[in-house]
Amino acid sequence: MGDPKKQRKKYGTPRHPWKAERINEENKIQEEYGLKNKTELWKMDSILKKLKEQAKRLISVSGEQAEKEEQLFRKRLEKMGLISEGVKIENVLDLTVKELLERRLQTQVCRKGFAKSIKQARQFITHGHVLLNGKKVNAPSYLLLHGEENMLTFRPTSALSDAEHPERKLSEKNAAGKAEESEEEKNDTKE
Repeated sequence: MGDPKKQRKKYGTPRHPWKAERINEENKIQEEYGLKNKTELWKMDSILKKLKEQAKRLISVSGEQAEKEEQLFRKRLEKMGLISEGVKIENVLDLTVKELLERRLQTQVCRKGFAKSIKQARQFITHGHVLLNGKKVNAPSYLLLHGEENMLTFRPTSALSDAEHPERKLSEKNAAGKAEESEEEKNDTKE
């Protein structure tokens, strides 16, 4: 059983440590999502692998128990916001690590415009400035459930809760600029 004080590893490392293509891809993802180290990426990858293994097993079995398990599995993924309602279980196999990383608290804080960069979002979270549904969450890797994105706020006692805070003004301008850029991209693709 092992020593209860010793934590077990909750992720798997790559089988071959020195593949340039994989390393470059991991570096891009790490930079894009503001991950502290590759361990965070490997943890998300392990979660995704477990979900895919469970989906494969549920696809291959049949019966009353299998249908119940499939319903529970589907509800869990819908609650996590990874699939929408009415999607086939086979679509779970198409999920990518980036889709899982988009559900992280750090990513959502940046996407909502609370921070001007992904690294600043991590700092705001670890310093306790961000509340989720009225509770302080200081883990940037927390996976948001479906609908929790709208419950993100700054802590009332935080200096960032003031709309006139210099960092807040910069991040609001960035969020507005990103929205305008996406509107321009949509217009360009239509033409």
